[in-house]
Amino acid sequence: MVRRIFGNLARLLSGKAAAGVLSLAYMALATRALGPTDYGVLILVHTYAMTVGGIIEFPGWHAIVRYGAQAVAANDRRRLTRLVAFAGCVEMAGGALAVAVAAILAPIVGPRLGWSPTAVAFALPYSLAVLASIRSTPAGYLQLVGRFDLLGWHNVVAPLVRLAGSAVVILTHAGLKGFLIAWLIAALAEWAAMWALGVYAARGQLSRADLAGGLSGVTRENAGLWRFMIGANADVTVTELVARIPPLALGWMMGPDAAGLYALAQRITAVLSQPAQIFGQAAYVELARLAVHGDRLRIRSTLQRAILVALAAATPICLGVALFGRRIADLAAGPGFEGAAGLMVWLAVARTLMLAAPPSSAALTALGRPGLSVAANLVGGVGLMLVLPLMLDWFGLAGAGAHAVLQAVVTVGLLAICVSYQTEPRAALRRARA
Repeated sequence: MVRRIFGNLARLLSGKAAAGVLSLAYMALATRALGPTDYGVLILVHTYAMTVGGIIEFPGWHAIVRYGAQAVAANDRRRLTRLVAFAGCVEMAGGALAVAVAAILAPIVGPRLGWSPTAVAFALPYSLAVLASIRSTPAGYLQLVGRFDLLGWHNVVAPLVRLAGSAVVILTHAGLKGFLIAWLIAALAEWAAMWALGVYAARGQLSRADLAGGLSGVTRENAGLWRFMIGANADVTVTELVARIPPLALGWMMGPDAAGLYALAQRITAVLSQPAQIFGQAAYVELARLAVHGDRLRIRSTLQRAILVALAAATPICLGVALFGRRIADLAAGPGFEGAAGLMVWLAVARTLMLAAPPSSAALTALGRPGLSVAANLVGGVGLMLVLPLMLDWFGLAGAGAHAVLQAVVTVGLLAICVSYQTEPRAALRRARA
């Protein structure tokens, strides 16, 4: 089981590695062309759109993998087809609402975040970038059928478009507006490509004929579907907010320059954070299969071994950032961004610790207890956001890094307690007797 999890992870990372190289390339072009302030504005505009999308969207990939695994085990194609269609309809409805809300609030929120007049004027069309996150239904289906290779290479789409767009913007001297257009096109390409891959993988596997009776019976076929989707969606929302609120808070309190430095540190240390997220995806489908058979003890041992391997692999990277952070920042972004070096060390430590969080959340969701993951992420993530303004006021930019470490320690600790209780042998026996 651990080998299968890391096999899934390897297929995802094949594309993520290429995406990482492309990301560093387009970041180097953007930072040098825009400088800290305008680069910070670009990041704030994009982060705002993704944050609104993350709050309002209603992703369904957890439900597709969990209930889809049951349908696959029962060889029930009709149930699976209807489940995928239902999740897709719900997700697209949430996406349309998110685009509308982002467009309405942008002129109000933008000036408070330090957006330039160019960014505020382009905020309305840029709200369509929210669609980049409205793609979990096909992603969930690809996970269910084991097409992690397609998921991996999908990671290349947005960075490749951004890199090409950055080159065009520099050649045409289009400035900040040109970069905003390039980022918007990349977001739309990311959305369209995932849905196209999902349709490609479903050919011959799902049938439109199974939808002839409508979708009214989907909730009866999948007991507790709405409750599960709401819980899983809340967990995803909380997790994403934890990553997206700090740059917005920095932009609000310290201006676009600070947000730009934080974004640079985030991007460089993404070599640790992005594998953590896809680690959770890679583990979830295998843990969901174990949960179908009620094998809680095996879930516990599999999770422990997988996390230990991940931490061992990440520790040398964390040390490298600590030793060579200033030089890395200078090479990646050029003059004016050296101030991100100290912050990179804090974020590298936090991201290393957080490697344990996504698979732990995946285990709780696979066990049908996403509410516990939501509670842990709420307390450790969103709850501690109340402390962030104080830490920024006391310690400046370094306060954002120290806050990330504090969040990681609390969140991982709470998730470990929840997973331990849910998979503890005596607890399992009590549940069986009940």
